[in-house]
Amino acid sequence: MIRLALLGAGRIGQVHARTVRGMENASVTAVSDFFPETAQTLAHSLGAEVRDNDAIMASDDVDAVVVGTPTDTHYGLIMAAAKAGKAIFCEKPVDMSAGRIRELIAVVEETGVAFMTAFNRRFDPSFANVQTRISAGEIGDVELVTILSRDPSPPPLSYIKSSGGIFRDMMIHDLDMARFLLGEDPVEVVAYGSALVDSAIGEAGDVDTAGVMLKTASGKICQISNSRRASYGYDQRIEVHGAKGMLRAENHLENTVEVATEAGYRRAPTLNFFLERYESAYRREMEHFVACLNDGVAVTPTIYDGLKAQMLADAATESCQTGKPVAI
Repeated sequence: MIRLALLGAGRIGQVHARTVRGMENASVTAVSDFFPETAQTLAHSLGAEVRDNDAIMASDDVDAVVVGTPTDTHYGLIMAAAKAGKAIFCEKPVDMSAGRIRELIAVVEETGVAFMTAFNRRFDPSFANVQTRISAGEIGDVELVTILSRDPSPPPLSYIKSSGGIFRDMMIHDLDMARFLLGEDPVEVVAYGSALVDSAIGEAGDVDTAGVMLKTASGKICQISNSRRASYGYDQRIEVHGAKGMLRAENHLENTVEVATEAGYRRAPTLNFFLERYESAYRREMEHFVACLNDGVAVTPTIYDGLKAQMLADAATESCQTGKPVAI
């Protein structure tokens, strides 16, 4: 039985709480949050205690922490948890600074604690199936990866101002997915961005529409398309073209019913929110983390995957700002 502490009782903390509540090999011992009432409500639903972060780190009845707090708090919490010998499950990004992530890597390596960067999309059944079939050689050598990721609408402007930019906040998932599917690390990044959805996003120093090209040392190419607006719902698709064929994962729809009339064919809309679209991925990633701790095997994605995705996001940001390719 792995005993967890949830650091952060907001939206993502509640998602993980629902998963753990249904698991037989894990439980939540403690919950912390900046807002005491929020922490108390979630803790009560789990039969857990509300504790501050220092108390959690010192607790003998906590084996691992789930870091679901704002990104600017991750560094201190990870440092404290590693030094306390707690396994760590951390939401992306690990930190906005690649340099600070390297500092965290040094502590994680020194203490030997398990660390998982929660790139949940690797655990999406469809995306994971694509990667498994690539690894099995079904389509031969990968040549071109296409990733489309578009949100139904932009987040609040207050969030945009503190997000670190579209490449570090939104596209970082796709940059990790690119590595997952290419099987190689990109060595060059070219990025373009515009504020086409809301001029206020541009005035805040960010873009809401972005395209990125990645190239590996062997010549494999990945193209990523991001938009903060999709009038038709949450758009999440991947396509991998290889020497022997192509693998594709399509959008998830509200249902699979299709109607055909004299006007043509019509299908259901896409799921409209990431929590619905990636519900199974969130569950599977936590199950993986707990199973690895119980079995004493390595977790994945690691803190190194968190660093490499951050490096790609930094390079994409630089390329977008300068209009020039950036070498990794």
